Amino acid sequence: MAEYEIPANLRFSQEDEWGRLEGDRVTVGITDYAQGQLGDIVFVELPEVGRTVEKGEPFGVIESVKAVSDLYSPVSGEIVEVNTDLVDRPEQVNEDCYGDGWIIVIEVQDEQEYTGLLDADGYGT
Repeated sequence: MAEYEIPANLRFSQEDEWGRLEGDRVTVGITDYAQGQLGDIVFVELPEVGRTVEKGEPFGVIESVKAVSDLYSPVSGEIVEVNTDLVDRPEQVNEDCYGDGWIIVIEVQDEQEYTGLLDADGYGT
């Protein structure tokens, strides 16, 4: 994993999603490792805003030239925003997975779920 970017200010799930806590909201995307393994992203299925998700529950699908994979919520809460830019430009996930390639924003129910995710050192091992 040493060749992949793993920002120290994020938390990570075992399923290769990342989260960034801002207030009571967690922005979610897939990691550099995940996008690298998938290859060229061609489609991202986004969930409905207002949907409630549980930690570990699939919330959407990401499709690449190599594979189709479920996206898993790293925390429980209500989806309050989705990155609709990915509908027309799914390749943003490959180009900037920690920036413009974010996927959803969740209003987190329990901040301890976020702090219980892997830190950069834990994810990188």
